[in-house]
Amino acid sequence: MKKLFMVLAVLVPCVAVADESPKDNKFNLNIRRIGFDWTKTNMKNAGEYQNSSVAALKASNQENIKGVFDVALEYGHDRFKWDNSLFMEYGKQSITNVDGERTVDESADKILFSSDLAYVCWDFDSFKLGPIVRGQYETEFKGDPRRNVLRPNAGFALFDHDIFKSLYAVGVYEYDFTYADEKVSKSAVEAGWRIEYKLREGVKFSSDGYYRKYLSYSRYVGEDLTYDFSAVARLDTNVWGDLTMGPYIKYRRAHSRQAQDYAANTSIGVSFSYIHNFDLMYKKTEQD
Repeated sequence: MKKLFMVLAVLVPCVAVADESPKDNKFNLNIRRIGFDWTKTNMKNAGEYQNSSVAALKASNQENIKGVFDVALEYGHDRFKWDNSLFMEYGKQSITNVDGERTVDESADKILFSSDLAYVCWDFDSFKLGPIVRGQYETEFKGDPRRNVLRPNAGFALFDHDIFKSLYAVGVYEYDFTYADEKVSKSAVEAGWRIEYKLREGVKFSSDGYYRKYLSYSRYVGEDLTYDFSAVARLDTNVWGDLTMGPYIKYRRAHSRQAQDYAANTSIGVSFSYIHNFDLMYKKTEQD
């Protein structure tokens, strides 16, 4: 009964303001970024994380070229917003010594599919705020072990601002079946952001990231993380049409349950990208 009252406390204000704004219908293919990065990676305490399923935590200091694919289908109808995004990145270093022995060291390997459904409860000019429900599946191109995680979550978000594209805080349930004989259910809280700021014509600053703190586990697996933090900042300058180039920095830090120290991956470099937002449909009509 208490949970029912909590749900009603959230939804009633939403319904109360549901007829105060015009109806917007839009459908976009948002190519946030397709390209590659020249990257220099510096690691800290990676030795304790060689059995981790997160490639970014067990890499070595290296220079390489990493490919990135980040695309979203964004649909909005009235006060509902439904986004489906696919993010992929992969980078590795391959070394063959004088004896012909080949060593492959991955610095990035991630596939993340996310489906987000949000509802606008409050619309303050360009600020939109409301509940969000999200389902995520995270895996890798390859890996030993290969990461496999289902991550539904729910909470509140501020979204569709000119600068603050998404600011959210959610509760997370995570089902980790990376290790076949050690499936783990976890709970966590997470906060994250995605911002874009146009410095001047043809120059844009962007940043995205999250902090996830784990609260409980169904069983003990030493490689499971107690917290996970990731942040990216990039400066994109248009060099020809929608092709951009610019510096970027990425920082990933996490701590496992069994390790003495945290692992940190700091990557700096230059990104080359194609960025474009295709308006597949847009319609705005005033309510009667």
